[in-house]
Amino acid sequence: MALIDLRAQTTRRDAVSQLQHLQTFELELKFSAGIWFFSPPNSRFHAKYADEVDIERRLEIAAGLKDYGLAALEAHYPNEINDENLDLWRRFSADTGIRLLTVIPLLFWDEHFEWGSLSNPLPDKRSLAIERAKQAFAMNNRLDTDFAVVWPGIDGYENPMGVDFAAMRDRFTDGLAEAMDAQPGVRVAFEPKPYEPRGHILFGTTAEGVLLGRDVEARLQAPENRKLLHEGHALCCMNPEIGHVLMGYEDLAYAYSWPLSEGRLAHVHCNSQPLGNYDQDLNVGAVSPEQLEAMLYTLKMYGYTGYFGIDVNPERMPVDVALKISMDAIRAANDRINNLDHESILYAHAHPDRARGWLEAHLIRARAPQSARLAPWDKPRRA
Repeated sequence: MALIDLRAQTTRRDAVSQLQHLQTFELELKFSAGIWFFSPPNSRFHAKYADEVDIERRLEIAAGLKDYGLAALEAHYPNEINDENLDLWRRFSADTGIRLLTVIPLLFWDEHFEWGSLSNPLPDKRSLAIERAKQAFAMNNRLDTDFAVVWPGIDGYENPMGVDFAAMRDRFTDGLAEAMDAQPGVRVAFEPKPYEPRGHILFGTTAEGVLLGRDVEARLQAPENRKLLHEGHALCCMNPEIGHVLMGYEDLAYAYSWPLSEGRLAHVHCNSQPLGNYDQDLNVGAVSPEQLEAMLYTLKMYGYTGYFGIDVNPERMPVDVALKISMDAIRAANDRINNLDHESILYAHAHPDRARGWLEAHLIRARAPQSARLAPWDKPRRA
């Protein structure tokens, strides 16, 4: 498994080099999608609005999106990808050029994970979760993916009375480190979520995900892993999802800056979400497009070079339509940020006393249609 070098994300630039970077660096819009939402999911509240779609048909739909920009797929092990259908996935990639980006250990669905997966207090159930992670990491190694997403959806609690939180976190951290040491060189992309399905999920915020990465890496013992860490590579990285970040009332740009500043942003999951609320997985750009723009600008500032993963739940439209809308939303937002006055933006942040209101006025004009009759706005006043 070739390790993607994320160390450039940690680069700190002065004003001159940051301006040069913003004027010359552009995000490469490579899109991936989770194969899980190509078939209608189960719901607590209503029947499925469409028939279930098998893996073969899902891959056919994905193949039809290649020319629109879909470059990679993401899948869970063992329900979506496994030893029995591995040849199907390999033929699909060979025929279409759409690669498999990540194999995700399914650590939240099975009934034996009722009390958690890697944090489970029952030793036999926890061992099953660790073995599941090891098997998924091994498949990532075999298929030369970029990372293995880990989402602790079932690891958490509802009643806080008497919970040994430190012990719960240690069990999860130790289990993840054990699985990573069993497959040295496999990078993890951890995905926080504050709640749902558990009332509170472990490591639910972006900052907690950063802390988890540090703690896991401190526990790694395999020589290859220690060597990579010594060279400055992060191995327990992150895959923040827009919806999950907003469920926790975090600001997107600020939240994503944390893993970026440590060279830990392996991937991003994109959708849109009302602040707080349940996890809606709306199409990208449907809610708060200004948050999307600010997030993309932060990715641009730190030199993000990874994929843009689409993770939506298109209950009331065909999945290919939802994916096209979401890819177009990212493209449009990226065009808007590339055309901003980067020099004046940096000046306004360095000299807020001389640029009162300028950034808001500039963004209003950048978002306005060409036909809008807005008066020109001068650049911020230089000393």
